[in-house]
Amino acid sequence: MQDHQGKRVAELADAEWLKRPATRAVFAALRDDGHKVRAVGGAVRNTLLGRAVADIDLATPALPDIVMRVAEKAGLKAVATGIDHGTVTVISDHQPFEVTTLRKDVETFGRRAVVAFTDDWAEDARRRDFTMNALYASADGLLFDPLGGYEDLKAHRVRFIGEPSQRIREDYLRILRFFRFSADYGDGVFDPDGLKACIAERNGLRQLSAERLHGELLQLLALDRSFAALETMFESGLLADILGGAPALDRVGRLIAIEESLDRPADALLRLGALVVRVQEDAERLAERFRLSNAEQRRLRTTALTTSAFGLEKDEIAAKSALYRLGPAGYSDHIMMAWARSAAKPDDDAWRDLVTLADRWPVPEFPLSGGDIVQLGIDKGPRVGKILNSVETAWIERGFIDSRDALLLAAERAISKRDMAESAESAEAESAEAESDG
Repeated sequence: MQDHQGKRVAELADAEWLKRPATRAVFAALRDDGHKVRAVGGAVRNTLLGRAVADIDLATPALPDIVMRVAEKAGLKAVATGIDHGTVTVISDHQPFEVTTLRKDVETFGRRAVVAFTDDWAEDARRRDFTMNALYASADGLLFDPLGGYEDLKAHRVRFIGEPSQRIREDYLRILRFFRFSADYGDGVFDPDGLKACIAERNGLRQLSAERLHGELLQLLALDRSFAALETMFESGLLADILGGAPALDRVGRLIAIEESLDRPADALLRLGALVVRVQEDAERLAERFRLSNAEQRRLRTTALTTSAFGLEKDEIAAKSALYRLGPAGYSDHIMMAWARSAAKPDDDAWRDLVTLADRWPVPEFPLSGGDIVQLGIDKGPRVGKILNSVETAWIERGFIDSRDALLLAAERAISKRDMAESAESAEAESAEAESDG
């Protein structure tokens, strides 16, 4: 069994999550049974960079059934979430910890590997993707760095472990992960060997499921510094391969600039729409390609609407009409995308007024319902909806100012007009029939 000496690092020695009772309980359960256990991956990486830590993953030579046994013996809940691949979820004080047995790859298929368990920490490290993800920390805050990942991390260098093409062939999703990690942790310069391998191995992306591609792409798009990665992927042709069509890089660049000017967080799905959606058929094609949810597809369809569909260039009433019809979220998507499609600058005051309308104007609720029309003497049926829609349309066009009483009078007039029109049509029909009989 190969192991490396740990070294003291200030960031880990002071890590709050290592000192939590919940964390210490999991470490203690395994240690008291004679097993080493170390934190690995994102928790260690982010701590060393001074970033927030979300999930805490642990690694141990202990086999999954042993992890289950010692956790339950210590009064902790253990769930066999991925036991075939060595992963047990241990819940301590309501917090989940993924505890995975040290592994080595036996066979890889470009998507998921067949693994064998090992007690060799270096062997476990060598099967990971990037050097910065092969960093381990003990319960007392010692750093274990078998592959030089600490130096790469501090230099903001995203580097594959070993030969990049081999790492990618083990799981082609690592192509997208390379760009995501470079955008998130890199210094703006892509590792040349890694980039070359990603481009060379691009055909392997076809082996991946739509769900895995979709999830990884949205994680990339959610990053503040995603544009440089998208630009590099565009120039290499990778982005078109992933999206199944020519991406609108300039439009997503403008959207990102607009988000920044408004101090809004990155909206991954909206950015995806900016890349691909020009007409509503694009939204449907994208939904099929990535198996998007119905809610995601509806959002993308809204982004395809043009401003002329609502006459937003006319006046504020038209903008309020769009806000009323689409709702605050749909309106925001629609305006943000329309702004990105336009030639207007990210600090354009007119567009800023449009996009912030929902913050300044509470959307009113239409005062009437179908029941009100029925009470005016109209039988339930399609006619109720037609009358209600005509009154609502007039209410919107008048700037939403009419009261409920005024709208009831308008409904009565609409009913009267329809009755007169129907009577006239009936009289004409009878006259025509009489002439025909004559």
